[in-house]
Amino acid sequence: MRTTRALKPIQTTKNVENILSCTEEGQPLSPMARMFHKPESNVYIITVIGFQTRINPEVVKANLVDTFLKQPRFSCLQASSVADEKHGGLLKWVRTEVDLDNHVKVISPDLNVDSPDMYVEDYVSNLSRTKISMSIPMWDLHLLNIKTSKAESVGILRVHHSIGDGVSLMSLFMSCSRKVSDPDALPTLPTSKKQKPCSSSGGLLQHFIKLLSVLLIYWNTLVDVVLFLITILFLDDTKTPLKGPPGVGSTPRRIVHRIVSLDDVKLVKNAMNATINDVMVGVTQAALSRYLNRKYGKNKKGGGGAAGNSNLPKNIRLRATSFVNLRPYLGNHEDISEMMKSSSNVKLGNLIGYVLFPFTIGLREDALDYIRSAKATGKRKKATLEAIYTYLMAKTFNKFFGTKWGGFPTQTTLWFSNVPGPQEEITCFGHEVAYIAPTCYGQPNALMIHVVSYANKINIIVSVDEEIVPDPHQLCDDLEESLKLIKDVVIYKGLVDCNVY
Repeated sequence: MRTTRALKPIQTTKNVENILSCTEEGQPLSPMARMFHKPESNVYIITVIGFQTRINPEVVKANLVDTFLKQPRFSCLQASSVADEKHGGLLKWVRTEVDLDNHVKVISPDLNVDSPDMYVEDYVSNLSRTKISMSIPMWDLHLLNIKTSKAESVGILRVHHSIGDGVSLMSLFMSCSRKVSDPDALPTLPTSKKQKPCSSSGGLLQHFIKLLSVLLIYWNTLVDVVLFLITILFLDDTKTPLKGPPGVGSTPRRIVHRIVSLDDVKLVKNAMNATINDVMVGVTQAALSRYLNRKYGKNKKGGGGAAGNSNLPKNIRLRATSFVNLRPYLGNHEDISEMMKSSSNVKLGNLIGYVLFPFTIGLREDALDYIRSAKATGKRKKATLEAIYTYLMAKTFNKFFGTKWGGFPTQTTLWFSNVPGPQEEITCFGHEVAYIAPTCYGQPNALMIHVVSYANKINIIVSVDEEIVPDPHQLCDDLEESLKLIKDVVIYKGLVDCNVY
C-alpha cells in the first residue's frame, strides 16, 4: 500500500519570505474578477480529483499551509466599504487570518451506500446549490474517503472564479504535484509548437503576403466585433433542447464526466493534420448533433445515423462562448515551469478573453466533416483579435460603468473550455492522482463542456442545468461514441498506419 508524505519543495532562487504580507492587500478586484460576481454570472470553478489511495487529511492540511496559503488571494477576503472614497465601495482584497477548519471539510460518508459514484455526483451537485461566505477567503476543499469505480477517494476543490482562471489554477495545482515516476520532479504541461519567425529578408511578394495577413486579421476582427455587438443586442441562438432561459446562471448543476483515450484523439489529430482542440470541438459538434437529433425525433423510431434520417431543424444557430488564455498576447511571458517551482510564484488572476464559436449542427454522411468544420472555424478564429477585444471591453465597461454593464453573453447555448493538464501521472501532496475533472457552475448557460488532458487520458466534463438537460450521462455517451465513430472512419479510410496505432 502506498503511503502519503509531505510535499518536498523545489528549490528556487526567488525570495518568497514576504509573500504572506498579501501583496494585493487593499487593492480593488480587477474588472474581470468583478465580472464573476455579477448575479447572472456568479461563477465558481469546481474540480473533482480522484485519488488512487485514501486521503490523509492531516497531510493535506499541512501542505496547504506551505502552498495555497502562500498565495495572497487564498488568504484574503473580498470585502467592500462604501466609506472608502478611494475605491468607491468596490470589492477589494483584505488580508485575514485563515482558519483551515473553515475551508477543509473532511466528510465521512456511509461506506455502505448503494452507489458511491452517485453519492459523489450528488454531493457535487449539492455544492452547486451553495455559495461560499464572503466572510472568509472564497475557496474550500472537501475530502471524501469513499471508493468509487474510478478512484479510492475523492477531493473536491471549489474556488470562486474571481480568484483565478483555469490556467492559473492549473499552474497552482501543478506546483503542488510531483511525477509518480520521479517524486522530486515537477510534472510538465503540453506545449504548442512555436512557429518559426519569418525571415526579415525577402522579396516584394513576401512582404505583400505579410501585409495581406495583417489586413486579414484586422478585417476578421472588425467582422467579429460587429457580430458580437449584434449578438449582445438581439441575435440569440436557436431555441433548442440545450438552450437555457434567462436567469439560468443561478440554478444548480449536475456535473458528470467521461474519460477517453488521448491516443485516440491524437490518432485523429495526426490523420487530419489538426490540433487536439480541433478534434475535441469536432467530437462535440458530432455529439450535440446526435443528442439533438434524438430529442427532436423522440417520437419516431430510431434516431437516424445518416443525413437522410435527420430529425433536426434546418439552419440551427448554436454557438459556444469559448475561452482563450491571453497571457501570450498581453505581454505576460512568465515561464510556467519556473512559476511552478514554488506555489508562491504562481500568479493568479483572470487573463482570459472569449470568442463566439459557431458549432455546425447536423448529421453528416462523413463523420470527418465534423473535424474539417472545427478545423476551419478554429483557423478562422485564430486570425482575429476577438478574444482580446472582449477582454478589453469587459475591463472598460466594468471600470467605468460597474458590473451593471458588461458581462458574459447570455445569447449563446454553451460554454466551452479546453485546458491542458500534466503529461505524466502525478501525485498531489503525496496522493497519487487517478483523474482530474474541473468545470464551473454559476455561468449564464444551461450547458458547459470542459476538456482537460491528464497523462494518456482526456476527461470530458459536462455541467448542466438538469431542468434543461435532464440526461447528462446520455450526452457523455454521445461524446464517447462520436470520438469512436470518427476514429473508426480514420482507420477505415486508411488515413493512419494501423500497425503503428
